[in-house]
Amino acid sequence: MEQPHRHLGVDIGLSGLIKWICYPPVNSEAAGLEVVRSCAGQFEGRFAVQLLRDCLVLLDSPLSSREIDALWLAGTFRAFDLERLGIDGRVWLRRVAEVCAERIRRDDPSFTPVAAATAVPGPVREKVLDEIGSAGPALEQATADHAYHPIDGVVPALRRAAEVDADLGFRLLLRALKGYFVPISEARYERFLALGDELGLGEDVVDDRDFNVWSDLVD
Repeated sequence: MEQPHRHLGVDIGLSGLIKWICYPPVNSEAAGLEVVRSCAGQFEGRFAVQLLRDCLVLLDSPLSSREIDALWLAGTFRAFDLERLGIDGRVWLRRVAEVCAERIRRDDPSFTPVAAATAVPGPVREKVLDEIGSAGPALEQATADHAYHPIDGVVPALRRAAEVDADLGFRLLLRALKGYFVPISEARYERFLALGDELGLGEDVVDDRDFNVWSDLVD
């Protein structure tokens, strides 16, 4: 599957869906799938291609359902709570992938989903893993110790995702930091912009005005 256009002016793929499914919150699987259908149809179906790619990357990976749950819940701040709804993380991604494939077949009836090979250079992947490591303590505290919406294992799951696909791992890191409104420094914010550029992401993917940037914070 070819990489789709990555400069749509919004967050893309799975990280984009995670953002959009939160506002307004949805409280059933059926309502969640309606949001997926709406997202898949954006930009004349180009959003569906990227979203399907992200789903297939994780479905083809060794990440467990619990790890996928943690990534999803962190990004959504449990606004669409797979655990509460009793939806297995891998099952959910398969259903999202089916919706995307259906949308793509409207334009290409012969389309067959195939997991895309990842092609992020090793040094860039290491930079993503370094950012996960350095942001890890604050993110782990924000997620695991949250009074109302606790989640365990977010940082290890992010590392595993980034090892499989640094581009997706990076976008899921950003969504988790934004979802739990974790404070970051201006220096980290600038590093995120630079990393996004190295990954070929549009600036709107990295900075959608959801960050909690502190000018006097050092991290």
